[in-house]
Amino acid sequence: MKRTHGCGTLGPGQIGQEVVLEGWVQRNRDHGGLIFIDLRDRSGIVQTVFNPETNPDAHDRADGLRSEYVVRFTGAVARRPDGTENPDLATGEVEVQVRSVEVLNAAKTPPFPITEEAEVDELVRLRHRYLDLRRPPMQRNLYVRHRAAKAIRDFLDGEGFWEIETPILLRSTPEGARDYLVPSRITAGEFYALPQSPQLMKQMLMVSGVERYFQLARCFRDEDLRADRQPEHTQIDMEMSFVERDDIFDVAERMMASMFRTVLGVEISIPFPCLSYTEAMARFGNDKPDLRFGMELVDFGDLAAGSGFRVFAQALSGGGQVKGLVAPGCAGYSRKQIDDLTTYAGAFGAKGLAYIALSPEGVRSPIAKFFTEERLRAIIDRAGAKEGDLILFVADRPEVVAESLARLRLHLGKTLGLIDLSAFRFEWIVDFPLFEYKPEDGRYTFMHNPVSAPFAEDEPLLDEGFESGVPLGHSDHPWSRARALQYDLVLNGTEIASGSIRIHRPELQEKIFRILGITPEQARDRFGWFLRAFDYGAPPHGGIAPGFDRIVAIMVGSESIRDVIAFPKTASAACPLTEAPSPVDPRQLEELHIRVIEPEKTGD
Repeated sequence: MKRTHGCGTLGPGQIGQEVVLEGWVQRNRDHGGLIFIDLRDRSGIVQTVFNPETNPDAHDRADGLRSEYVVRFTGAVARRPDGTENPDLATGEVEVQVRSVEVLNAAKTPPFPITEEAEVDELVRLRHRYLDLRRPPMQRNLYVRHRAAKAIRDFLDGEGFWEIETPILLRSTPEGARDYLVPSRITAGEFYALPQSPQLMKQMLMVSGVERYFQLARCFRDEDLRADRQPEHTQIDMEMSFVERDDIFDVAERMMASMFRTVLGVEISIPFPCLSYTEAMARFGNDKPDLRFGMELVDFGDLAAGSGFRVFAQALSGGGQVKGLVAPGCAGYSRKQIDDLTTYAGAFGAKGLAYIALSPEGVRSPIAKFFTEERLRAIIDRAGAKEGDLILFVADRPEVVAESLARLRLHLGKTLGLIDLSAFRFEWIVDFPLFEYKPEDGRYTFMHNPVSAPFAEDEPLLDEGFESGVPLGHSDHPWSRARALQYDLVLNGTEIASGSIRIHRPELQEKIFRILGITPEQARDRFGWFLRAFDYGAPPHGGIAPGFDRIVAIMVGSESIRDVIAFPKTASAACPLTEAPSPVDPRQLEELHIRVIEPEKTGD
């Protein structure tokens, strides 16, 4: 009595065959004399029939089989009677006439429907994740993830990459996100760190002569969570020797195209468009723009200057900007609708939202009176607006203008249905600043990571910065002008990968550390093993690390990576299924030489 077929694999080719099926009862329907049970396994669903005419005790056998019982059915495959076929079901032309039944396991009534679309609290779903994963959408997500992983491995193997595992227990390097620490039992008071990425280890592999490495790497970051972040995630970690930026672009683009073709049957156009960081910020307000729709930002600073509108004048005189965008077809928005948009933009720092509505009756705007007719026409022409459109303006510091308009652009794109949800639009963002200034610390830090190489032509700026009389953080300071051979890959407005050409010369790496405020002693303490390796002939190398969870989430159309991870954590980094994190036995803490200090309780 061994299973012979998957439920979803039966069709006209099996008519007349005796089959043994095993799976879960999905639905039990009593139609008088006949009882129909839909049986489900991973491969799909098939209708089974209990007929008293051919099986006298059929009713008794089927009556007690409730949803989610695990059963074994034996019977013959038959064609469904004319007019009862189900074209929406892969097995819809056939049914199985059940001869014998065995209950392999009974089941309680699930806390939420398994097969029906229903609003279920996510915490309930995660607490009963084993049931949630039975639902067809979640089964599909896991299958897509599996297929994507296989496609990646097949492609990179064909490109000469070696899959190599790097350590999970590493030395802590306290830069960037917080580490998850693991206490050492053997060495009291000392700790390992779980890797935030295999960055330094994969660079060691390049020094080792591996030349082409990849790994579906588990990474751990103790950071605040949101829909596209988890305490642990998987990235497609890649590194290559003797390459330039375009070589990495070529491999990554062809890998993406191969994966989407293999898994979804979708053809991705390559090469991907390339935008500089400066261009992306100017046109879209952020460095991960969604290119599935237009609505680009427009700079009106020169046209707003001298207008007499105090809000614009104050922003410009303080070094700010006046920029805006066009909401197509929104000229008829009511005052409340515009107020709602103002509130939305205000959540991201904007102090207000000026507007010009191009209605059929003419211009409608509280700020129109501050502009001459010629200046107003110039604003409309620069915006590319037409009758029926609404021009929205923000005047503020550049970072506030960028953030609020970028958010408003995406909000309007979704609200107005401008985004093609079936499209996959990739783009590279390049030419990032090498450093960013942290005024609260009075020093520069790295824009992405401390091992990204500068442009060769920008290397002299590093030395100039030590002698420059320009204040730190000023846009004219040499370190503010240095660019990194850093690149991000963006898909549908989500950053899915980051990478760079790495520093491979120890003297340059030490200089970067010095600029970052890391003394030679601190560098030797934190990265000594890494720097020593570079003394023995490190090749030029670079890499990239696409976020596997984010890519799969986009492939299946989910807004949260939790939907494509089998057992994810919540926004508070907890696992409702296993109730982790949890207290441990005091004896374990004693073995690890650890004492827990309870946090101080604050008053009401």
